[in-house]
Amino acid sequence: MKLNLIRAIIATIIGGFIVGNVLLWLEYNIFLPRYDLPRNIPTSTKSTFSCTAGKIFRNHLKDGSLGPEMVVISAGQFWIGGIQDVDADRKQSVHKVAVSNFAIGRYEVTFAEYDHFTEATSRKKPNDEAWGRGNRPVINVSWKDAMVYTEWLSQQTEQHYRLPTESEWEYAAQAGTNSPYWWGSQIGANLANCDGCGSRWDNKKTAPIGSFGANPFKLYDTIGNVYEWTCSEYEEKYNGKEQHCLTKDNVNSLRVVRGGSWYSLPRYVRVTSRFRNRPNNRDLTVGFRVVRECSTLLF
Repeated sequence: MKLNLIRAIIATIIGGFIVGNVLLWLEYNIFLPRYDLPRNIPTSTKSTFSCTAGKIFRNHLKDGSLGPEMVVISAGQFWIGGIQDVDADRKQSVHKVAVSNFAIGRYEVTFAEYDHFTEATSRKKPNDEAWGRGNRPVINVSWKDAMVYTEWLSQQTEQHYRLPTESEWEYAAQAGTNSPYWWGSQIGANLANCDGCGSRWDNKKTAPIGSFGANPFKLYDTIGNVYEWTCSEYEEKYNGKEQHCLTKDNVNSLRVVRGGSWYSLPRYVRVTSRFRNRPNNRDLTVGFRVVRECSTLLF
């Protein structure tokens, strides 16, 4: 009788051990993979990004360095070119435009950021006119150069970067204000870099990024410093093209540049002022900033 009891106990122990191991195997190999359990996610793993207005972020490049600093802009509507009719002399077709959420560079792309790209791709570095590189906005870059940079940035971050449309640019530059300059109706003194802005760089050279205050959307240097390429085709009157991007295949159309520069008079650095340039042109007054669409904000 005792022998049978001992055998039963041993059998129960062995059976429990076997069943326990089988259950563990099923748990880790069948059931757990079906659930999205918390775990340590490496920096290269993508997860949904909250597209919250004002959120600031930077994407990592493949070498571990960081891309441009970006800020999320909320969706909205505005009258493009319509602030106090300041551009009526250009006979623009002022109309209301709807803009979706997007993220845009807080600063103009710098020489440091662009030089990193040229070194990684064995491209020629643009001329800095002996003003200095580092945190000054890159200049002497064509529209095509800027497009190639955004393609490289997209490949490095595995996210979709591009130039802003003209409507996105003006919406971000206005930042919900209703005056020729985001701070008011007058150019003031030492609020930006242009020919007549009252800064120590006026009509001489570019200023380092962030030398002046940010607008209400946390963007710097949307007034003066350097003109900025957009991805939109230029038309004398607005006809809808301001809401779209041209591709690199379109080599003949004029592109819109915005924001004015260190060389521009105050009337030409207003948030509604617009100009045109050819996609192959490089100039010491022209740079750019980048955009990411909110629908692609995955990290």
